[in-house]
Amino acid sequence: MTKTPAVLEKVLYTAKATATSGRDGRASSDDGLLDVTLAPPKALGGSGNGTNPEQLFAAGYAACFGGALGHVARVQKIQTGPFSVTGQVSLGPVGGAFGISAIIEVAMPELPRDQAQALVNAAHEVCPYSNATRGNIEVQVRLAPEA
Repeated sequence: MTKTPAVLEKVLYTAKATATSGRDGRASSDDGLLDVTLAPPKALGGSGNGTNPEQLFAAGYAACFGGALGHVARVQKIQTGPFSVTGQVSLGPVGGAFGISAIIEVAMPELPRDQAQALVNAAHEVCPYSNATRGNIEVQVRLAPEA
């Protein structure tokens, strides 16, 4: 079964970034606000003296999910209090290629867990990163354990 890609009804924003020399180079955005050194992590035999694509993906997914969570809370008129979203992206072999998996963990200490879980579930439905990865990679979305 071939999945038909979602087509944007309207472009609200386009980000543009260029990476040079793959995992051992630089990545920068066209506006100059992002400019990072890239290096493979020590776990993959690299120097670890720069960021890597998995870290960038984890940060982007966490920030995007946080935005979706805030949107859902505003629409539902729920005061969440402070919250944080932590992204984890893992890299590993898939057959003869490489793949990634992701974990999104949300901490919302001021909300009852059932209400927080409902917001997290709703955010997972509207988050652009969640929609882009759904059915393509393994993604776990969960609440952080209570402190």
